[in-house]
Amino acid sequence: MNKSVLITGSTGAIGEATAKAFFDKGYKLFLHYNSNEQKARELRQKFNATLLKWNMRDGEAIKKELENLNVNVLVNNAAITDDAHIFWMDDKQWDSVIDTNLNGVYRVTKAALNNMIKNRDGAIINIVSISGLIGNLGQANYAASKGAIIAFTKTLCLDLARFNIRVNAVAPGIIYSNMSKNIDEKSYQKIIPLGRFGKPEEVAEAILFLSEAKYISGEILNVSGGMVR
Repeated sequence: MNKSVLITGSTGAIGEATAKAFFDKGYKLFLHYNSNEQKARELRQKFNATLLKWNMRDGEAIKKELENLNVNVLVNNAAITDDAHIFWMDDKQWDSVIDTNLNGVYRVTKAALNNMIKNRDGAIINIVSISGLIGNLGQANYAASKGAIIAFTKTLCLDLARFNIRVNAVAPGIIYSNMSKNIDEKSYQKIIPLGRFGKPEEVAEAILFLSEAKYISGEILNVSGGMVR
């Protein structure tokens, strides 16, 4: 069987860089998106990919799209932010981030697992964040979702080892993307030992590495320029 990968949230900076990394290694690409139709079409043309569309909060749509999909690698990358200090955060902000980021990862993983289990082989890479390890001001919802996915990763490592399915996570630091476009890089140079923000391609390298590492499971790989260590 040809190698194949499903990448959720493919239209973002890390998603696109990850798609290119796997495409360059000869993988068949299944790229998920939700609302950015134009970008998704560009990716389809660039990488000869199959597009899959759903809202991460729509469990039935996810089941329908993935029930017959057979992939070697799943990259759970889709996520949102809706930041506020906890005393200003409303229930809608909390619920939408937790439901999209955490419950969405559960929904996609559960739906994609059947064929991996049948094949007794596979790799799952969950994209988390250093916020899930150390917290971040004004991101209680986002940090909680990513911290929970870290625990989810370590538990799936145990659940799925009997089927030769490896489960790991990549925790990016501050990466050049839409999420970081309003952050002053100079103000962070003193606390990032490498002195700069990361590139999406550098996160993609870590994702590809973990997808092909046959004896690594249950690990959280920081890609933060030494900011978290």
